[in-house]
Amino acid sequence: MLFNSAIFIFAFLPITLAGYYTLLYFSRTELSLAWLTGCSLVFYGWWNPAHLWLITASIAFNYTIGRLISHPGKFRRSGLVFGVIANLAALGYYKYYDFFASTLNSSLNTDFNLQHIVLPLAISFFTFTQIAFLVDSYRGVANEYNFLHYCLFVTFFTHLIAGPIVHHKELLPQFLRRERQQFNIDLFSVGLAIFIFGLFKKIILSDSLSASVANVYGTSGTSGMENPDFFQSWISTLSYTLQLYFDFSGYSDMAIGLSLLFGVKLPINFNSPYKAHNIIDFWRRWHITLSNFLRDYLYIALGGNRKGPLRRYINLWLTMLLGGAWHGASLNFIVWGALHGTYLVCNHAWRTLCNNLFGTKPPRLVRPLVTVSAVGITFLATVFAWVFFRADTLHSATSIAAAMLGKNGFSFLQVATDFAAISAALKEVSLEVSKLAELSWLQRGIIFTLSAQKIDFGTVGTLANITALLLVVWFFPNTTEIFRKYNPALGLDVSHIKVRWHFALTPRVGFSIGIVTVFTLARLFSGTPSEFMYFNF
Repeated sequence: MLFNSAIFIFAFLPITLAGYYTLLYFSRTELSLAWLTGCSLVFYGWWNPAHLWLITASIAFNYTIGRLISHPGKFRRSGLVFGVIANLAALGYYKYYDFFASTLNSSLNTDFNLQHIVLPLAISFFTFTQIAFLVDSYRGVANEYNFLHYCLFVTFFTHLIAGPIVHHKELLPQFLRRERQQFNIDLFSVGLAIFIFGLFKKIILSDSLSASVANVYGTSGTSGMENPDFFQSWISTLSYTLQLYFDFSGYSDMAIGLSLLFGVKLPINFNSPYKAHNIIDFWRRWHITLSNFLRDYLYIALGGNRKGPLRRYINLWLTMLLGGAWHGASLNFIVWGALHGTYLVCNHAWRTLCNNLFGTKPPRLVRPLVTVSAVGITFLATVFAWVFFRADTLHSATSIAAAMLGKNGFSFLQVATDFAAISAALKEVSLEVSKLAELSWLQRGIIFTLSAQKIDFGTVGTLANITALLLVVWFFPNTTEIFRKYNPALGLDVSHIKVRWHFALTPRVGFSIGIVTVFTLARLFSGTPSEFMYFNF
């Protein structure tokens, strides 16, 4: 079930909310949590009921191991190791078995049978969530072990499918606190507004770029352009860069908004990553909870920065390599992770060098230029890496990357042709509208606008769309900054937010959001809802 589907918005969500708050009203706290757990399992099983056994078995296993290792005893450490290995083994089987088997068959002429396993939805996320729970239990951080509460912690549908990766200590106490049992209309209204913001980003902004991405990268079951030139490859790659941005940003907003409807706050997971000044900053803004997980449970476990600069750089690179592999069983994701690992190593080495030579900050006079250059270089490095993230094969990725570097030449022909066609079409529309002298200027303007919408703007329209969205990404405040007054997410630092825009619960704002909602739902009902991109991981 998708957050951006009609059945979720108009059936599942109202029924879940109504049952939850009805039970709370009659002081049936445990029943309300059981209701929410049951609804979350229905939400998960809607995609494929056959995989419900997997998540329930995983929950039962990890709950049992968590309880065992939470008590003093000589087998605590071995229990933790066993639990983590079992989780990773299950994840490895479902996600990587066919990849490794096919790789061995092709490279060593072996004959391993491929299982053609259908990847269970959200297995990466609920596995990492429960590994974090086991480690927290071992450390004595998770200290509440009611089975129903644990089931809700894992399955709560707002974070189950694509994150954020949550900790037991962050989520569960919010369901159990006394004040949560009172319906909060302000929090509910803020949650609904944030959900609508996310829905708009997904349906209107992200999905509008699909066709441009498919021109070069293709779609499921179809191949893209064989030999794109410099401009074609850059236009498609920038389109994907923005498509993924607004898709994940929209999902993150919707997850936060939906949780607030139930009086619960999720950790912030997305914070304007394309405004990052360097790759270190990028990973503090993009998929924040995954970055924190990799840092806390992998990078530090490898030794972190405790064993000298060289070992630190190796640990960074290995962490990002494994982070890339987590996204999928493909050489592309491994290369993507290796690229970001290399970026991070270079970033840390450059920072150390600059600090030793110039101090912590550049001179005030050149600071704006340094900032713009840093953001631009970071963005371009990220865009280049996305090629390997999006392309279907390593060969396709290297071909597109080579085209972006100019291998296939530069051609303005398509842009020039589209511009000439658009100019002619707009001129024709203007002549037709000018003949309507009996109408007012407003009426003629409306007719012109409606007629112009039928024109195919082609590459020129795509470039205008990309430019407009980049301006939004770089110069507009993000959702959590706009709603900072209500502190909508855990881990949100509002002390450094200096933007003027902010959200307020006023009739004018409500009317504006209503218009956006109608426009967005109209687009939703005019087509088939598309999956969020992180559902594939």
